[in-house]
Amino acid sequence: MTQQRIPAVFMRGGTSKAIMLKEQDLPQDRALWPSLFRKMLGSPDPNGRQLDGLGGGISSLSKICVIGPSSRTDADVDYTFAQVSVKTDEVDFSGNCGNMSSAVGPFAADEKMVSAPRDGEATVSIHNTNTGKIIRSVFRMAGGEAAVEGDAVLPGVAGSGAPVRLEFLHPAGTRGNGLLPAGKALTRLTKRDGRVVEASLIDAAIPTCFLPAMALGIDPTIMPDALDAAGDGLEEIEHLRRQASVAMGIASNVDEAAKTIAIPKIGFVAAPAAFADLSGSALAPGDFDILVRMISAGQPHRAVPITCSLALASAAAVEGSVVRSLLEPETDVSRLRLGTPSGIVTVGVKVNGDNAGAPVIEAAHVLRTQRRLMEGAVCIPNPS
Repeated sequence: MTQQRIPAVFMRGGTSKAIMLKEQDLPQDRALWPSLFRKMLGSPDPNGRQLDGLGGGISSLSKICVIGPSSRTDADVDYTFAQVSVKTDEVDFSGNCGNMSSAVGPFAADEKMVSAPRDGEATVSIHNTNTGKIIRSVFRMAGGEAAVEGDAVLPGVAGSGAPVRLEFLHPAGTRGNGLLPAGKALTRLTKRDGRVVEASLIDAAIPTCFLPAMALGIDPTIMPDALDAAGDGLEEIEHLRRQASVAMGIASNVDEAAKTIAIPKIGFVAAPAAFADLSGSALAPGDFDILVRMISAGQPHRAVPITCSLALASAAAVEGSVVRSLLEPETDVSRLRLGTPSGIVTVGVKVNGDNAGAPVIEAAHVLRTQRRLMEGAVCIPNPS
């Protein structure tokens, strides 16, 4: 047999797609996983298309999710996420994918890895091994399977689907350094020309660096393709991202930071302004609370990584942060509307008190949809 076959399911979760695998079907030696994952997705591909695998040529379509029995008593399953670089050998396990988190509970229910009702509401507690955090997934079952039909609409996804409510419990401090890993609401980073820009470094759901678009000299309504074409702008953002990594304690120096593509995420924010989203729909400033554009694994995101949207909502609760300074005083952080390239994404956080000047984020929540697209086996060429 010239190819190895590994049982797999291909799913959409939110605005991402990934290969879903059971831990039992993979080698016990996890050091072997990256090579398998690259072959599954068709990486590395200098052409950026991943034609020899199931990847789609962009970061949101180059993902692997591994689900197995829970290693914790407060969760039903373990979920490990891998971000596979399109063009390089990098397979990054350092962060989670919020969008694909919405597919984990339904996958576990459909695969009979957890108990769920034949019809009605199901709840699955997920232990994300990348961050050590618990995610509560609530969704509807229909006829013994996770429902896919419903009226929930996601920006960037055609049609509608059955809602999945995700609650990220106590999301702050995925790296063990709290909500503000740099110890303050604002941190000074240096641009390549020596000028200083103030950023907010937030760790909630995923470590994220938020910059003011004005300080970067970038039109905050810019769309992903235009931003991708502005190579110099992306190089500047990556220069700042590496500094943020060091300031957040993720990397010891900027050279080490260059090797970790998944975290920290980085993006820029601005006050609401009119723009047309990728579907051509016109959005007015009153339709949302803040503009956001995110870079994920070196590429402009076509919507917003869900973990980053939760980090942004958490930043909105931090007095003096870049995000908070752009919001109207009466903005409700439990229902924050984000203006993204694909439209409006609504997220929220529940704040419960204060700890050493930082808000205590009890939970962060968002609604997503998901769908099983294909099931069978993924084929991998055997070594010659």
